Amino acid sequence: MAIDLRSDTVTRPSEAMRAAAADADVGDDVYGEDPTVNDLEAAAADRVGTEDALYVPTGTMGNQIAARVHTERGQEVILDRESHIYRWELGGLAQLSEVQPRTVDTADGVPTPEDVAAAYVEESLHRPGTGLLTLENTHNARGGVAVPPESISAAAAAAHDRDIPVHLDGARLFNACVALDVAPERMVRDVDSVLFCLSKGLGAPVGSILAGDAEFVAAARRVRKLFGGGMRQAGMIAAPGLLALENVERLSTDHDNAARLAAGLDAIDGLRAPEPDTNIVQVHTDALGVDAEEFVATCEDYGVRGGAHGPTLTRFCTHLDVDRADIEAAIERVTAAVGELRE
Repeated sequence: MAIDLRSDTVTRPSEAMRAAAADADVGDDVYGEDPTVNDLEAAAADRVGTEDALYVPTGTMGNQIAARVHTERGQEVILDRESHIYRWELGGLAQLSEVQPRTVDTADGVPTPEDVAAAYVEESLHRPGTGLLTLENTHNARGGVAVPPESISAAAAAAHDRDIPVHLDGARLFNACVALDVAPERMVRDVDSVLFCLSKGLGAPVGSILAGDAEFVAAARRVRKLFGGGMRQAGMIAAPGLLALENVERLSTDHDNAARLAAGLDAIDGLRAPEPDTNIVQVHTDALGVDAEEFVATCEDYGVRGGAHGPTLTRFCTHLDVDRADIEAAIERVTAAVGELRE
């Protein structure tokens, strides 16, 4: 059986989640009448210390809703060049909000106050001005980097000094909080909105949360409807989300498994796998002389699934459906795959 390490989105809902879905008390969520969705939104807001929260189908939709609410057409959005919102959301900033990204090259995925100041554009007769700063934690493309809250706060302060709102793409927010032993409320304290996923390491089958103050969430609810995210008896998919919020503390197991996987792969001649902060392992195959696509295909032949994320960069992601035995087996199988590639 293949060990699937492509992403933490491949998790399957537990039997308890399936039972909760079947037994969920439901109503029409567009009318605000689904009690299970309401319970989930309240629990999510409480978890991150915001006034309110909104259940959305996907993380991408949540990020794009935030951009639409925070900006005006034509404005610029400051964000890291490798950020998910910029690289992997189909140009949604331009297509859905008609704003333009101003990318910043950063050392660790988060613009410094100096980066924000340099990228800031004041509104004038000739320029639309900066309308939003977006941050990401953990930072997916940079290997699941857990960004400390001080860095989030410093960037946010630089933006707020210029009256720019700040959105945090926290798809894997709780991974960062667990890795750094930081309360979610502290991590998001200085941003104006935050997105986090229930369907990644927390194991729910569907859904993400967009949170902020009451005024922001009220506006976001209207944009969710505009974007086609208004759901009806959504309690059936929200109920597993309530259980997913109970899985936060166990994320440390995924981090430990990722550290073991990285160490095992780094010991294979021709591979380089730096120690990860969280549950994302990046494997470099340049020394092996093999591109990522070939490496991934060969690993899959040996029963380990990963994803090519660059010319010689492969990503493996640990999650609640793989245990330490799976990690040890994955190391053995990749070792064999590398042996074939060397022949």
